[in-house]
Amino acid sequence: MLAVFLVPKVPLVYQQAEVIREQTGYQVGHYCGEMGQDFWDARRWQREFESKQVLVMTAQILLNILRHSIVKMEAINLLILDECHHAVKKHPYSLVMSEFYHTTPKEKRPSVFGMTASPVNLKGVSSQVDCAVKIRNLESKLDSVVCTIKDRKELEKHVPMPSEVVVEYDKASSLWSLHEKIKQMEQTVEEAARSSSRRSKWQFMGARDAGAKEELRQVYGVSERTESDGAANLIQKLRAINFALGELGQWCAYKVAHAFLTALQNDERANYQLDIKFQESYLVTVVSLLQCNLSEGAISENNATGSDMDGVSVNGNEPDELEEGELTTSHVVSGGEHVDVIIGAAVADGKVTPKVQSLIKILLKYQHTEDFRAIIFVERVVAALVLPKVFMELPSLSFVKSASLIGHNNSQEMRTSQMQDTIARFRDGRVTVLVATSVAEEGLDIRQCNVVIRFDLAKTVLAYIQSRGRARKPGSDYILMVERDNLSHVAFLKNARNSEETLRKEAIERTDISHLKDTCSINSGEAVDGTMYQVKSTGAVVSLNSAVGLIHFYCSQLPSDRYSILHPEFTIKRHETPGGPIEYSCELQLPCNAPFEKLEGPPCKSMRLAQQACKLHEMGAFTDMLLPDKGIGVEADKVEQNDEGDPLPGTARHREFYPEGVADILQGEWILSGQGYEESKIFNLYMYSVKCENTGFSKDPLLSQVSEFAVMFGAELDAEVLSMSMDLFIARAVITKASLVFEGPIGIRETQLTLLKNFHVRLMSIVLDVDVEPSNTPWDTAKAYLFVPLAGGKSTDPIHLIDWAVIDKVTKTDAWSNPLQRARPDVYLGTNERTLGGDRREYGFAKLRHGMANEQKSHPTYGIRGAVAQFDVVKASGLAPHRDANRVPSQVDLMDGKLMMADSCIMVQDLGGKIVTAAHSGKRFYVDSVRFDMTAENSFPRKEGYLGPLEYSSYAEYYKQKYGVELIYRKQPLIRARGVSYCKNLLSPRFEHSGGHDAVSEETPEKTYYVFLPPELCFVHPLPGSLVRGAQRLPSIMRRIESMLLAVQLKDIINYPVPASKILEALTAASCQETFCYERAELLGDAYLKWVVSRFLFLKYPQKHEGQLTRMRQQMVSNMVLYRYALNKGLQSYIQADRFAPSRWASPGVLPVFDEDTKEANSSLFDEEIDSNERLSTKIHNTDGYEEDEMEEGELESDSSSYRVLSGKTLADVVEALIGVYYVEGGKCAANHLMRWIGIEIDFDLKEIKYSVMPSSVPDNVLRSIDFDSLEGSLNFKFSDRGLLVEAITHASRPSSGVSCYQRLEFVGDAVLDHLITRYLFFSYTDLPPGRLTDLRAAAVNNENFARVAVKHNLHTHLRHGSSALEKQIRDFVKEVQNELSKPGFNSFGLGDCKAPKVLGDIVESIAGAIFLDSGCVTASVWEVFQPLLNPMVTPETLPMHPVRELQERCQQQAEGLEYKATRSGNLAIVEVYVDGVQVGVAHNPQKKMAQKLAARNALVALKEKESAEAKENGEIDGKEKNGTQSFTRQTLNDICLRRNWPMPIYQCIHEGGPAHAKRFTFSVRVNTSDRGWTDECIGDPMPSVKKAKDSAAVLLLELLNKWILHPTGVDDMGGKRKKGGEDGGDSGEEGIEERQTKKMMQKKEALRPSMIKNKEKRSAVHAKLKQQKKVDKRKKVKAREAAEKRALELGEEPPPKKTPRTIENTRELDETICKPDDDEFFAGNDADEFNDILKQERIPKVLITTCRFNSTRGPGLASDLLSIIPNSHYYKRGTYDLKKIVEYARSRDFTSVIVIHTNRREPDAVLIIGLPDGPTAHFKLSNLVLHKDLKNHGNPTSHKPELVLTNFTTRLGHRVGSYIFEGKDSKQVKSKSKDSKNDEEANTQKNIIARLQECGPRFTLKLISLQHGTFNTKEGEYEWVHKAEMDTSRRRFFL
Repeated sequence: MLAVFLVPKVPLVYQQAEVIREQTGYQVGHYCGEMGQDFWDARRWQREFESKQVLVMTAQILLNILRHSIVKMEAINLLILDECHHAVKKHPYSLVMSEFYHTTPKEKRPSVFGMTASPVNLKGVSSQVDCAVKIRNLESKLDSVVCTIKDRKELEKHVPMPSEVVVEYDKASSLWSLHEKIKQMEQTVEEAARSSSRRSKWQFMGARDAGAKEELRQVYGVSERTESDGAANLIQKLRAINFALGELGQWCAYKVAHAFLTALQNDERANYQLDIKFQESYLVTVVSLLQCNLSEGAISENNATGSDMDGVSVNGNEPDELEEGELTTSHVVSGGEHVDVIIGAAVADGKVTPKVQSLIKILLKYQHTEDFRAIIFVERVVAALVLPKVFMELPSLSFVKSASLIGHNNSQEMRTSQMQDTIARFRDGRVTVLVATSVAEEGLDIRQCNVVIRFDLAKTVLAYIQSRGRARKPGSDYILMVERDNLSHVAFLKNARNSEETLRKEAIERTDISHLKDTCSINSGEAVDGTMYQVKSTGAVVSLNSAVGLIHFYCSQLPSDRYSILHPEFTIKRHETPGGPIEYSCELQLPCNAPFEKLEGPPCKSMRLAQQACKLHEMGAFTDMLLPDKGIGVEADKVEQNDEGDPLPGTARHREFYPEGVADILQGEWILSGQGYEESKIFNLYMYSVKCENTGFSKDPLLSQVSEFAVMFGAELDAEVLSMSMDLFIARAVITKASLVFEGPIGIRETQLTLLKNFHVRLMSIVLDVDVEPSNTPWDTAKAYLFVPLAGGKSTDPIHLIDWAVIDKVTKTDAWSNPLQRARPDVYLGTNERTLGGDRREYGFAKLRHGMANEQKSHPTYGIRGAVAQFDVVKASGLAPHRDANRVPSQVDLMDGKLMMADSCIMVQDLGGKIVTAAHSGKRFYVDSVRFDMTAENSFPRKEGYLGPLEYSSYAEYYKQKYGVELIYRKQPLIRARGVSYCKNLLSPRFEHSGGHDAVSEETPEKTYYVFLPPELCFVHPLPGSLVRGAQRLPSIMRRIESMLLAVQLKDIINYPVPASKILEALTAASCQETFCYERAELLGDAYLKWVVSRFLFLKYPQKHEGQLTRMRQQMVSNMVLYRYALNKGLQSYIQADRFAPSRWASPGVLPVFDEDTKEANSSLFDEEIDSNERLSTKIHNTDGYEEDEMEEGELESDSSSYRVLSGKTLADVVEALIGVYYVEGGKCAANHLMRWIGIEIDFDLKEIKYSVMPSSVPDNVLRSIDFDSLEGSLNFKFSDRGLLVEAITHASRPSSGVSCYQRLEFVGDAVLDHLITRYLFFSYTDLPPGRLTDLRAAAVNNENFARVAVKHNLHTHLRHGSSALEKQIRDFVKEVQNELSKPGFNSFGLGDCKAPKVLGDIVESIAGAIFLDSGCVTASVWEVFQPLLNPMVTPETLPMHPVRELQERCQQQAEGLEYKATRSGNLAIVEVYVDGVQVGVAHNPQKKMAQKLAARNALVALKEKESAEAKENGEIDGKEKNGTQSFTRQTLNDICLRRNWPMPIYQCIHEGGPAHAKRFTFSVRVNTSDRGWTDECIGDPMPSVKKAKDSAAVLLLELLNKWILHPTGVDDMGGKRKKGGEDGGDSGEEGIEERQTKKMMQKKEALRPSMIKNKEKRSAVHAKLKQQKKVDKRKKVKAREAAEKRALELGEEPPPKKTPRTIENTRELDETICKPDDDEFFAGNDADEFNDILKQERIPKVLITTCRFNSTRGPGLASDLLSIIPNSHYYKRGTYDLKKIVEYARSRDFTSVIVIHTNRREPDAVLIIGLPDGPTAHFKLSNLVLHKDLKNHGNPTSHKPELVLTNFTTRLGHRVGSYIFEGKDSKQVKSKSKDSKNDEEANTQKNIIARLQECGPRFTLKLISLQHGTFNTKEGEYEWVHKAEMDTSRRRFFL
């Protein structure tokens, strides 16, 4: 069912929609013009029809969508017309009924229900018959019957009738002199406009004289806003002022004039629009003429005794005899005296009129009325706006809070949102008096309104009745103000009352008018046949009523700027034929940028215009829906917009899961074999050895001690894969170049294959840390290859290259039966301490929970994780036998060279190169050496910088205290070992430098951290160290090979010869952090794609205007469309978008583990409910809250291929990058081939595009007016078709017959210049990083730069336009550019001080388009012309820095706070710059951005001058600034390197020393310059932080570079190292600098507080000093108080009272919701809440803990900590399940709560706690998180139930949240005991025992965001409490 509810006024749309929603529960949509429905297409409306049951809208909207055939009348079931009396004449109500309702077959018409207070919308009815005729006409029109209620009393039960009161007022005395002066001004304005030499009468008065008009059009244009436009507007304003002067008084007229003037001065167009300047000059005169003040007071003291309302006193002396809210019974109140004390004097002076005076008296009458609410109805908008100002001016009316309510159809219009806000404030009492025009008469339902005042009498009976109906409250008053002795007012009142009674009587009794049936006074209501055009395909119609509006709408959609206002011109021509009838025809002149300029309709008997609209449709300007064609073709139907706020496809925020692609060549069934032992079965494979060659130098021996490997494939690889070499960044100073070498085909027997597979699994399970067994490994045929070790040496048969001895040894050892020797020993031990470096895995807690369940004894001093010591697990499992000291010898015979390991003895020499596993922690170590000089009894080393007492006396004591291990062989030497690192991504440069390998030859190696292990706690691992180190390189190598194989496969599919390495580059995103990415190619591809599509559209559709072409191009090349192309071609499987993480990489047979080790628990939440093979489509929402998607994210449980997330924009970017790569490698042919393959279906060959560039027919007078020789000379190009050049320089404000404006040429010229300049920059700067290349392109291809090119070559002088405002702006800009050009070597590239007119940049682009067409569509011709024009082209060296960015970076470098403050004064934006709270720059400009830029520039100049002056004073000119540009810091150094295209500087820490609390760092820096090689190594001062130390070194290097730049040929001391200051004086020098800086800072403004300083470091320093001073002062006070107490005791006096310290708690703001202890009602209510059964321990809490879908290591880490402290809690991996399903699951399994940990940017930031079974749901913000393992000296949770202390949870909300979060746990309160307690003895006996609290963690802060009824439901849930930003008014305000 579809019901449409029509209303006549916008405020009623919102009101009626809200009422219907509340009363019916239907889905209601509301629509008005401000919501932009005019631009909705059929699909958008269709979604509204499908999702809504009731549509509330203004009638015009329904009429429009019916005319455009978006909805049919048959589709509507019920049509409701509010205020249906409007259905007359041409009102939309009437047109809807006549054009569509009555033309629909009767059986398909909707039911009609109309509502009105009066069916007659006239001044009155003359007789009963007259009334009957009008009602009958309305019934016919609406196809309905009039009904009303007979008994008025029955109606008054629901709608009370107000009492009617008439108040008379005196006629105003006229201010003739002022009236006359303003009228004379009106005449002067009219004359000025008429006599303007460049204007004509037809423009000013709106006449349509065809003769003079055409000539004026050609010369001046009709779109320019001129004095005449201003004159027409000004006359309206002067008339409004005159009206206010006569009706309201001089003061009101002054306020109206002042408001008009202020609005003009604040108009941003004031600087360049003549019409505004013209108005302003007159309004200033009017304001000065009317200026006066309004004040209270009587005319004289003697006359202040007069009565005001027939004996009712208002002077306050006599008691009020009438009841409150009641007027006199006479119903006539006199108001003519001028002597009342309120405003008598003002009336006498004419400042206000007696009418206003009477209104004030009426309002004063209600001063003490309770809940007073009044509406004052006025006729004119001026009165509505000025009366509230009168009320504000009078102190006696201070009880009145007034506001205006006006409609849309006037110059002072109110936006819908403002109207809604005003009505809402009136409803809730913030406004008590509403001054409204007729907009408030109809339908406005405000129940609180108890007074309605008609300041101006109604014009119609209907308005009289309806305005009375606004008084809805019982006992209301309806006050009519009439002029004394005004007969017309009296007559109207009498007529209105009589007409109302006649109408009611007629509606009930109905007069017989059958005798009038055939007369013209009665209409049938049927549609009148007229000229109508209908589109057959859609049914859309255009009639005489809609044709003109449709053409105006079309013109409004044409592209335009502020200099051209486009509208059509209609010229009616009269045709007289002798003897025949007079006929008319209409000529339509469209704006010059429309594809069709003139249309002429056929002659007909009346002036009909519909034919013009039909012609526009037939010519393609309108769609079949008769809407302007926006250029959105069939392609648009595929685009799905998302109205629910979800990210659109193709955007960066739209993310989806995609399976990772695997190349087809890697497939092989052979990988499944190897289970049997057939010697005869041979598998033919291909072996490729991995060759690694180190470059660089390192002293680390382990880097060279690496085993070699080979990879065995089932098929031969492409030659391009073998030719590829990859860089592996294995250490700071070493890069390894790896490649594959084909060793030949190899035949492998099945038994050998079994061994190889077992070895592969054992090796990779350790490397990737995945616990799998070779016997049950899941092999996948999609990825079939094996890693095998090589023995070294050479052989022709690859089989002999394999190291079979190692394979046998590794696969056949018994050591694998020990769980600690396999992968993930930390999981076995029940700890996740060994997190694998940023890995996103979720480690399991199954073992820990299992141990606690079996009541294993916990070690009292255990301190790593969980509640069970790991070594206890090792002992309990029997993995470390003979740990009993009585059963083993206490000494080991070391003479034999043996060591007693955890499970065996071993010779010392056999330990070399081995890996050992520590039994107490599960960690693995490379053995470095055996230290015979150290035993377990050696003293434990002190931490660096730690000066406190020793924590452990010896190594043995350390292992006992820390791990609970009693060492037995304490005399054994210790093993020195290094940790085995996790498998890293070696493809990304992980260190600061990545270029110039020779630069690092002298660097010291990275710090190597060694540990000393007792041999008895170590197991020897079966894998040798060199084997593991070699294998750790394999994942990175195979990742690159797999990516390359995918690129080769894609290359074969595309079928065009392009290097696969380049395709791989186009498939690799910057987020991979590898040495190449697609961003450079994407930049080129984007420009080429835009160019090719623009060229095609321009030539293919000559009838489309520029706006349509732009939208069509957007539909063809937008990211959304490219994203769909990429999906269709399956590119998502080829893209590399994530930084490679070996832990997430799937090796054959060893799949990544993302979940906890759940051998003892179910892995899925919903195994019983959801089929694991079900494919769940996915979306990711980037929101701050929690996901509630019906579609869920996920990956297939049984699929071995891993999934990854790709954004839609990445897919679109890859398409552009591929285009760029193919363009670079194969030119246009290759790029066009790729675009055809991807699906961009356009004709790339110009011959295939059926286009014709028609020679232009430009009038001779236009050609004569242009200096072609000069213009073509500037361009150095001769045009064949000069019409193209004329079009290129013609603006829309200067239309000429036969000449179009430049917009279409600009469209194609913009694309061709973008393509050519991007191509030039791309090939000129091949080594430039993508970001820098983008900056270059942005500086070269922008309108500001092109505008400067136009001025430089005098192209602006040839611009044809008709706007004086544009002329002025061009003149100003030309002056600015000439100043810029006068500076030698200066080029701002668009960063000048003056904003360029867009027109100038546009003509440069349009001229490029004209040259392109004139040269036969050859781009080379365009570049030949434009390359010299654009010179000098921007380069990395000349790329300017924006002043705002430069100032920001300077302040960051100098540790200064930066702040901008923007204000607006009139039409000028003023921007002030503050640095550390001190103003340093200010600028003003009409545009805020330009003002900010100028202010930043001024601030930079001021700061540099100040620095120079200070440097001269201190004699430090050379120290602070050189070259007059920037301060010397790292950012400056980086900028220089970027500009000169050098590698980034290399910093090295050469010394780090000092105690822990006072560290000092010394850094050196150097850079590899392209022209002079490496610079000297510049060594900075020792500094307290790394940043400052690097800055110190950068200062010296910048000084050196500055000398090179200033003196390039001079001899410099390039030998040796530089050091600032003396070798030993670094610290003291730095302290001196710090002292000077502090002194300088303290000399700044005394009022400078830390909060005023924006820079963090500086703020902290100032704060620390203030804090220290505060401590000193506090200490002095304490000492003084102690002395006073001591003195008082000595004298026997009372000591001074102790002060109570002020805390946030004891100074908290009073909260009325705080519960008192004796509030029995509240505490009794607690028994009925959701937690009662838990708090009474009738039900045991059971908590389910999970995370959000995308979590990092810290999310599960927090979950782990919560598990250890919350009893009966269970962790489940979130996986892909919807939160609502998790809640259902938890409810069905008797959980009492669900805790969801939400992470954002890898950090937990919120917690959701859902109470079960029925809520509530609390959303907390989480901050300041410190996990258990990160707490210093943390304790460890035990198996006891936690005891909780709740403090200050005192409000009702606090009680609720406290019982909610901590449900079922005891709350302990500590009670103090008196001194004479019985327990004194016990206390004394235990006084030597000191109990301390030890923090276990986690530590965090929760802030309540919302509390919701029921379980999680963001769409329909009700909220008990929601935190809002405005609540945070004070730190001392608490809600709990």
